[in-house]
Amino acid sequence: MEPILERVAHRLQRGQRLGRAEALELFETPDVIGLGRLADQIKRARWSDRAHFVINRQINPSNVCVLSCRFCDFATKRGRPNAYEMTIQEVLERCSPELREVHIVGGLHPDWPWDYYLDMFRAIKREFPHIQIKAWTAVEIDYFSKKFRLSVEEVLQQLRAVGLTALPGGGAEVFSERVRKALFPFKIGAPRWLEIHRIAHRLGIPSNATLLYGHMETVEERVDHLLKLRELQDETNGFMSFIPLAYQPGKTQVVRRQASAIDDLKTIAIARLVFDNVPHIKAYWVTMGEEIASVALHFGADDIDGTIGEERIMHAADAASPVSLTRGRLVELIRESGCTPVERDAVYDTRQVYDHDPSTRLTTAGREPSLRVVPSKAESRVEGR
Repeated sequence: MEPILERVAHRLQRGQRLGRAEALELFETPDVIGLGRLADQIKRARWSDRAHFVINRQINPSNVCVLSCRFCDFATKRGRPNAYEMTIQEVLERCSPELREVHIVGGLHPDWPWDYYLDMFRAIKREFPHIQIKAWTAVEIDYFSKKFRLSVEEVLQQLRAVGLTALPGGGAEVFSERVRKALFPFKIGAPRWLEIHRIAHRLGIPSNATLLYGHMETVEERVDHLLKLRELQDETNGFMSFIPLAYQPGKTQVVRRQASAIDDLKTIAIARLVFDNVPHIKAYWVTMGEEIASVALHFGADDIDGTIGEERIMHAADAASPVSLTRGRLVELIRESGCTPVERDAVYDTRQVYDHDPSTRLTTAGREPSLRVVPSKAESRVEGR
């Protein structure tokens, strides 16, 4: 075993967390298999051979956006041939009774009133009361706050009142001012993204966290991004999962080629080793493909997302993965990797556990406790909790 892997293994055995220097060294190690084994041990200590997925649908109500980010192939302007805007009825037509979760994100629409967003959630909960709504990135929450002259707290509280369950982790990109100025100068940066998730966690709204990698960021910027997320998680315990998103070159061509499979697997493994305080690491099959997502279940990942239904954002950038997967294919994919498929909901409550025998559909449904947001240390002192 390489010296860096031995040092990391010893630190983890002693219950010590990894620092910046060690994470950087791990990105440099040529022993990818050894790195994967180490991350897999940490994952199995927490989740055994379980791999989670969800029956979900991604809905992108519009690609019309006030911003023009250099790396984005999805957003456009009103009046262009590729522009679209959904009515609430069209959003409802994309929901169905078997869904556990709808994941709603889109462009920053210039004209839609606040009531459109509230009425959308009301309609979904009226027609499909069991569906959990995971919606609006921190970028969108910030936009709503400014456009409708509401505080972030008011935006989140009003959305929660009409059905919001959790926030997705998108919009973080990479926490680097250098990259932000070059690729998305009009989008919020790290301080505001972290502030919005901090507020959500304080209100009891859990969220995910992401990293967009494989463009112009450095390894140092990747590691700093992970450490900033870990620091916020220490404070709030509100992140359910971390999701590395491989940049899709598409037509923007910030880089000519997507990150390699080795880079994908290293990023997953290092995330599992760094995030001693985040329960789940997701291998997002949409950006890395089915095969690498399956391998990533042995590199520290314990989740591969879900059925998706119709993914538009990454596929606008020519992602080579399917637009959606069926429940059967996800179960098969997880079984092929040698793991036990666990169907979850938006907040990681277990809904069904599938055994390894393909002739047996599922075992008795079980439930694991979902992540619950806890108060920060400062709040605990103030409120006596």
